[in-house]
Order: sequence, then structure tokens, then C-alpha cells
Amino acid sequence: MGEGDQRNDQVTTVESYNKAFEADALQGLPSGVVNNTAAVDADADAPIPGPAEADTVQDVEVGEGLRTIEASSVHWYSYLQTWDFWIVVIIGQTLSLCITATNTFTTFLTENGTNIPAFQTLFNYILLVLIYVPLTFYFKGWRYVVKTILIRDGWKYFILSFLDVEGNYFTVLAYDYTNILSAQLLNFWSIVCVVIISFVLLRVRYRLFQILGILIACGGMGILLASDHITGSNGGPTVNKLKGDLFGLLGASLYGMSNVFEEWFVSRKPAYEVLACLGFFGACINGVQAAIFDRHSIQTANWTGPVIGYLIGYTLALTIFYTLAPLILRMGSAAFFDISLLTANFWGVIIGIHVFGYTIYYLYPIAFVLILIGLVVYFLSGSLLGDAKKPWLGANQEDGVAGFGTAKLKALNAAKKAHAIEQEAAEARANGEAAPREE
Repeated sequence: MGEGDQRNDQVTTVESYNKAFEADALQGLPSGVVNNTAAVDADADAPIPGPAEADTVQDVEVGEGLRTIEASSVHWYSYLQTWDFWIVVIIGQTLSLCITATNTFTTFLTENGTNIPAFQTLFNYILLVLIYVPLTFYFKGWRYVVKTILIRDGWKYFILSFLDVEGNYFTVLAYDYTNILSAQLLNFWSIVCVVIISFVLLRVRYRLFQILGILIACGGMGILLASDHITGSNGGPTVNKLKGDLFGLLGASLYGMSNVFEEWFVSRKPAYEVLACLGFFGACINGVQAAIFDRHSIQTANWTGPVIGYLIGYTLALTIFYTLAPLILRMGSAAFFDISLLTANFWGVIIGIHVFGYTIYYLYPIAFVLILIGLVVYFLSGSLLGDAKKPWLGANQEDGVAGFGTAKLKALNAAKKAHAIEQEAAEARANGEAAPREE
């Protein structure tokens, strides 16, 4: 935990997802936890533990909770029976639908003579600023924002934002030079980058079923691309295939790095803080880029009512995507996040059938089912925590934040529940011993 997080440590846990996407995280010992009650009763005037002492006690509680969860009797399919699995799958498909929506709105903009790839994304970053910067000031205070976020961690957030902005930009730019088939094939490189970077830098060790799940999902995506190639729906001539492929490869690499970096951030910091910084620095970077590369396109764009409506729809879909992404990165991983988005092509065809008059090829349902099977296989033979327990946060997740979806919060809740059961049992034994004496 950072210095700003330690300042907010109190004696109770506050976790209000409804107030601030996650109004947060831990502020000390979870309420209801029994910790040496007899000693507290005997010495009511004992000094209140400081932040360091509270963190130490908190780490002990997290360790107890993790051991309780991991000691549970599990089968190879146990995680599939938890709410966490279904939540992370539903969030993943919601994100995939958001990507499909942004692609659809971009198509509408292009058909209306408006091609502004950098400028249209700028409004998403501005909206993130308007939503999450005030929340960060409210929950953290201006001193924390200036000293911790801007001065100490600002350069890290700038790198995250730069990777995100440029990854999106070069991926979109690749479609102007190469055909869609080549551009989508290069997106597989993003998954490869995520796996390699997570393995080398974050010490993630993938299990056999996780690798198998990734391969099955990628196989499903391969069938989708083969289907499009057979029907001739995403091939076609290219302007400069080599240039387009290089742009696509660069975009996929930057996109994969940004996903891993964001997973690292949201596991250590409140999500609203990460989104606020991503919005702020992203708006600055994207604004400069749009002013340089999209200036002519902005001047010649058809600013009609439908175009403005499509731009609003694009912005809202992308903002929902950015808002939900930290959840799947906490409960799952950057790798699971990427393979979840492979179904975007299928959802795109479903929308295209009703909007653009597409016809569906028989291989599409097969490919979609394969991708979903890959998502299920990914979580086979794992613990009840899934991918929520991050190896770079320490054995007791002591370097992480106790936010919504994290293993740390789950462990604290498990420890709280275990202590409550012990207290009830102790009270029951005490009452059982007192009853005979009353007779």
C-alpha cells in the first residue's frame, strides 16, 4: 500500500461500490473482526494502533483468510460454481459488446464522411476525467493527489496512458493500410505479449488448463477469421499491406503492454484513481495527437445531427468499457481480458445482420462456442480465488488494495466470517456452562 492509502487506515472497513465505483478499499481492521477481545476489555485505555500496526494486523487477517479459502475442499470444476466466475464471464462479454458498439459507431461515422480516429477517442478521456477526478479528490484529498499521484506516481500513470492511447491509435490506423483479415490476425499478438510480459515481469505462472483455454479460444477466433475469408467479408485489396501490418503489430504490442500495466495498477490502487489518471493524461496525450494528425479531418468532417449522435454513442460505449475493465483485471487477468474480447467479431456479425444486412456463415456459431469453451477451460483446476490472487502483491497480498473484486477483500471477509463463527461458538459454550450453575 502507498503512503496515501496508509493515511486512510481506520478501525473499520469501508467498501462502497455504489458510491464510487468502489468507494474503496480497506481502512484498517474489518468491522466485526474479533481480535483478542479479552485484552481489549482489560485495557480500554490502550493507545489506538497507528497505520503501521494496523497494516500488520491487517496482513495477518488477510493471511488467515487466504489460508481458509485455499484450504477449502475443491474439485476441478469448483471455481465454475462460484459467483465470481459468472461475474467475470458476464463482464468480459459486456466489454466485448462495448468494443462491438464502438466499431459499429465508427463505421457509421465513416459512412457519413467523418474519419477522426484520434479526435473521437478524446471525448472518452474527457468523460473519464469528469467522472473520476472529482471522486479521487473526494476520497483521497488534494494533498494525496498532488504529493502521491502527480509527484510520486505521475510518471507511471503517464506511461500507462501513453501505451493506451498509442495502442488504440495504431490499431485503428492499421485498418487504413491493410485489410481487416490481416489486422485481426495481428490482434493475436496482443495475447502473446500479455502472456510473455506477465510471465517475465509479474511472475505469473500459467497452469496447463490456462494455456489450453487460451489456445482453444484463439482456435475459435481462427475459425471466425477463416469464415470471413471464405465468404470474402473481410479481405480485399490493400493500400500498403506491409505498412498496415507493421502498424497493427505495433498497436497490438502497445495494447498488450497497457493491459498488463493496468492490471498491475488496479491491483495496487483504487480503480477510481487509476481511471482518473488514465483520463487526465490520456486526454492530454490524445488531444495533442488529434491536433497534429486529425486537424484537417476535423475541419472537413460533416458535423450533422447523426454524426454527433454516433460520436456520443461511441464515447458512452468506450467509457463503459474503461469503467468495467478494472473489474475483470482484478477478478481475472490481462490474459483472460484479452481472450474475452475475441467474441467481439461474433457480436459484430449479429449486429451487422440487423443493421448492415450481413449474412451469417455456419462456422460462426461453432467459433463462438469454441471461444466460450476456452474461457471455461481457462479456470479449470484452479483455486476458489481464480486469478484474483496476484503473485506480485506478496504472499498475503500485502502490497495490494482491498477493493472490489480483489483477493485481499475476499480474504478479509473470509477471516471476518471465521472470527464471527468462533465468537458465536465461544458464546454458546459460555452460555452452556453458565446454565447448570443457575440451576
